[in-house]
Amino acid sequence: QIQLVESGGGLVQAGVSLRLSCVASGRTDEMGMGWFRQAPGKAREGVSCIGGSDNGTYYANSVKGRFITFRDKDLHTRYLQMDNLQPEDTATYYCAARPWYCYSSNLDSDSGGGYDFWGQGTQVTVSS
Repeated sequence: QIQLVESGGGLVQAGVSLRLSCVASGRTDEMGMGWFRQAPGKAREGVSCIGGSDNGTYYANSVKGRFITFRDKDLHTRYLQMDNLQPEDTATYYCAARPWYCYSSNLDSDSGGGYDFWGQGTQVTVSS
């Protein structure tokens, strides 16, 4: 059983950056670690994922070039660096985990159903 705790959300203006953290109760180097988000009234959508054994990184088209996901050297913490935030990025952000690999490399069509462990979420609100 892996426990995940997100932090780092907040209320910001468009164009600024935020870094979200996801601290896991165990090592993450053998876990596919995904970031997902859900805006009010909308379905959950994929944002990014970093694989475990292959360490590949994948992004939704809507965040490519603005968001980066990476692991801390201690292998317990994963980050989502979000630059040039826009109002459409407003959502609750969740980190999720599953053994070994990302469920899909196509985050545009991944709503997270293939992930076993989830954090409680952190709110990101971007004002225009």
